[in-house]
Amino acid sequence: MSIPVVVVTFLVFLAAFTGVGVLSARVKEDTTDDYLVASRTIPGWMTGLSAVSTNHSGFMFIGLIGFTWRFGVEAVWLMAGWFLGDLLCWWWVHHRVRERSEAIEAASFPALLGTRADGSRDVWVTRAAGLLTFFFLGGYAAAQINAGGVTLHALFGWPMAAGAIIGTVIVVLYCFSGGLRASIWTDSAQAIVMVGAMAALLASCMMRAGGFEALGDQLRAIDPSLLQWVPDDLAFGFVMYLVGFTAAGVGVIGQPHIMVRFMAIRDTKSIRTAGTVYFVWYALFTFAAILVGLYGRVLLPDLAAGVPDDQVAAATELAMPTLAMAVLPDVLVGLTLAGLFSATMSTADSQILSCSAAITQDVAPRFRHDYRASKISTLAVAALALGIALAANDGVFALVVGAWSALGAAFGPILLVRLARAPLPSWLAGAMMVAGPATVFAWGATPWSASLFRLLPGLLVPLALYGTWSALGRPGTPREG
Repeated sequence: MSIPVVVVTFLVFLAAFTGVGVLSARVKEDTTDDYLVASRTIPGWMTGLSAVSTNHSGFMFIGLIGFTWRFGVEAVWLMAGWFLGDLLCWWWVHHRVRERSEAIEAASFPALLGTRADGSRDVWVTRAAGLLTFFFLGGYAAAQINAGGVTLHALFGWPMAAGAIIGTVIVVLYCFSGGLRASIWTDSAQAIVMVGAMAALLASCMMRAGGFEALGDQLRAIDPSLLQWVPDDLAFGFVMYLVGFTAAGVGVIGQPHIMVRFMAIRDTKSIRTAGTVYFVWYALFTFAAILVGLYGRVLLPDLAAGVPDDQVAAATELAMPTLAMAVLPDVLVGLTLAGLFSATMSTADSQILSCSAAITQDVAPRFRHDYRASKISTLAVAALALGIALAANDGVFALVVGAWSALGAAFGPILLVRLARAPLPSWLAGAMMVAGPATVFAWGATPWSASLFRLLPGLLVPLALYGTWSALGRPGTPREG
């Protein structure tokens, strides 16, 4: 492999992706509404590409491929359940989010969660949701910055910190150039490149290791358990195992950086177009990513050799960039890694923008219309995410799963109640926001965590609290309309 060619190609494509975001500044307006929700003008096809790229960039490129390298074909159920849960949300939730957010003029996800059925704002719920967004989404952004560091470490041999710092600089550039619009524009370009890059990587792997039959034979020789579709010793059986992963997909309704895209879409009619684009991309990319993870186990069998047990996950997350450098032509190596790096940074900037919105719109609403304050808070959140990324010992997969589950459990049940226009007193909303993440973390420490994805109990406990309160006749709360 010619390192100079790879480096030049990487830098050229990275500059091109960054340039797309910077170009969005030509149509931006210097208002908080444009900075945070792109003045609600994004077309459906672009929303679909942006949502799927934001949802799955660093996670699939780094986390899912590494997970498949470790566990084999059982990774299929993780993504099959996730796909189904995501589909359920597109069917019932997303168009209601668009309608409701415009009706109440919400420019942030916590504002949507904190607005009652009659349109009045529950200040305590809004602020609590804003603080939780800042806390959990800051950690999620750190996972994306960490994924960028993995990419540059594999490409140049640089320390992880160097890639994380460079990535954070690019994130701030994205944010300052055009806010959410810049993120969505770059996401759309990257989503197209990501599919092409993954297809090229899969084709190259097949040329090296053979077709599916040869792949199966080689995996069986390495470890027969890699071809075991259902894990052993599932405490609650396979059906609940799959339902748990479906709950993981439903967790999208608690992700501020993704849901804000449906607040920014042009109109509800565009949701169907967005969904078609989203799920076609999702199916193709997921299928290719799992196969690349399996081929990675064959072509890079010693990736985790000599690595301590607590660092195996992080080591195997080098599979995709290492594999790309091993099997792709130099130009495609640069393109693939530039797409990966910029996609993870663009996801991080969406998360940082959502944190920034939570601060200026919800935690400190006196800055709601202060464009400069929005940018200052963006810098502060970016610095926090960088600090977490530099200090974290966990791999990308663990960071993403933890943050995704906590956010889904904290906000998903409340969003469902709000969209149903049902009453929700402040104290109960607060209890639900605490109970959800607490259940997620408690379940993760139990011996059953590998048998049932932690977000399922994390969603059920807050909903059970609300159901119990409703069954008792909703004591102490006036009807909200």
